Amino acid sequence: MAKKLTAQADDFSAWYNEVIAKAELADNAPTRGCMVIRPYGFALWENMVAELDRMFKDTGHVNAYFPLLIPDSFFQKEAEHVEGFSPECAVVTHGGGKKLEENLMVRPTSETIIADMYARWIQSYRDLPLLINQWANVFRWELRPRAFLRTTEFLWQEGHTAHATAEEAEEETLRILDIYRSFAEDYMAIPVLYGPKTDAEKFPGALQTYAIEGMMKDGKALQMGTSHNLGQNFSRAFNIDFQTRDGSREYVYQTSWGMSTRTVGAIIMAHGDDRGLVLPPRLAPHQVVVIPIAKSDEEKTVVREAVDRLLESLEGVRVKVDDREQFGLGWKFTEWETKGVPLRVELGPRDIASGQAVVVRRDTGEKEFVPLESLGGRVGDLLETVQRDMFQRALTFRESRSLEIQERDSFVTAANGDGGFIHAHWCGDPACEAAIKEETRNTIRCVPMHWDAVSGACAYCGGPSERMVAYAQAY
Repeated sequence: MAKKLTAQADDFSAWYNEVIAKAELADNAPTRGCMVIRPYGFALWENMVAELDRMFKDTGHVNAYFPLLIPDSFFQKEAEHVEGFSPECAVVTHGGGKKLEENLMVRPTSETIIADMYARWIQSYRDLPLLINQWANVFRWELRPRAFLRTTEFLWQEGHTAHATAEEAEEETLRILDIYRSFAEDYMAIPVLYGPKTDAEKFPGALQTYAIEGMMKDGKALQMGTSHNLGQNFSRAFNIDFQTRDGSREYVYQTSWGMSTRTVGAIIMAHGDDRGLVLPPRLAPHQVVVIPIAKSDEEKTVVREAVDRLLESLEGVRVKVDDREQFGLGWKFTEWETKGVPLRVELGPRDIASGQAVVVRRDTGEKEFVPLESLGGRVGDLLETVQRDMFQRALTFRESRSLEIQERDSFVTAANGDGGFIHAHWCGDPACEAAIKEETRNTIRCVPMHWDAVSGACAYCGGPSERMVAYAQAY
């Protein structure tokens, strides 16, 4: 902890990698492009999993598990899907010392194998809707891996649902999009733009892809979750049909959706500062770290008793007591600042004698002297304040890095600049979108649903436009 982190302004990428290492979130694995998620990083992910899993179950979804290895023939059934994922796939060709009769794909996503199972399970309208989620690892061959953001193997949840009507499938797709938006804003404290992707950016095999997009502190956008309306593309390919109420046969309408450990990278980059992580209290592995300050055995006994009483008052709060004697106070302060613990409570003999404790906020560094008898309630209030302030700070930053542009030269200059969201009209022509991608560093991140539809002229080609879209450089 002695060496300072590289400043974000000097080298954001170096800062990001150093934070992951120093905060003990993850380490590079021997396998190229893979990472080892360390206990502190996994604890953060577990808290995210717990909240998302609850939100899914509250809306009627159940968990299951499907195989890691998928027959190659399954991928060949949906042409757009296989074309989209082929460059990223890893293939198992041998097993048990022999060449396999059919190659097996290491799961890049599970639409195909789940569709095969749904064809067995769904026979009637009585079997619908089928609402399944799985927590799993997936494998996509990355050329330029970055911890949490793009790794060859990563963890995620992927939901797969089947419905009797197109309307129900679209409702499900948007329901999940709203869950992702709520999770990002209410738990991760990251404001997001949300809406459909363009056809060029949608998921291979989907009718429509919706996404949430957050702004990182280097001005780049990060896609943090996607929800796909698959229509009947996979159900036709895998013959997932059912008997309707009137006795006819119909193909089901499907959705799929996912959010991954990329969200850990989002928390790092949206909130971190030059001292390290800044974690939102609702997800932090430790919401409070208590640091006892004592020298003599007598002082240690007095402080320990006070800490025990303090812990009783903090019931329901995730608390870490750092009473390690092999490290000095300065080292401990720096470690927990680097690890982003929302609140630090310092408690020593003089504090106890004066009936108070020192409470320090990680996000602002503000120090407060709180009476011991009211510390439990004050800590709860402060955690909610920190959560709220982190979201507002991220929102203010995003708005400060957002521009509305109508004229081509200004658009191209800004799109090749130092990042941020550009709000501009787009004509809807894929050729224009491709030209923008070729000439600038920006892509269309989404067509925000929460923006009013106002007609205008495309900022790039001047053609008629029905509404604005959000452009940005992106990870």
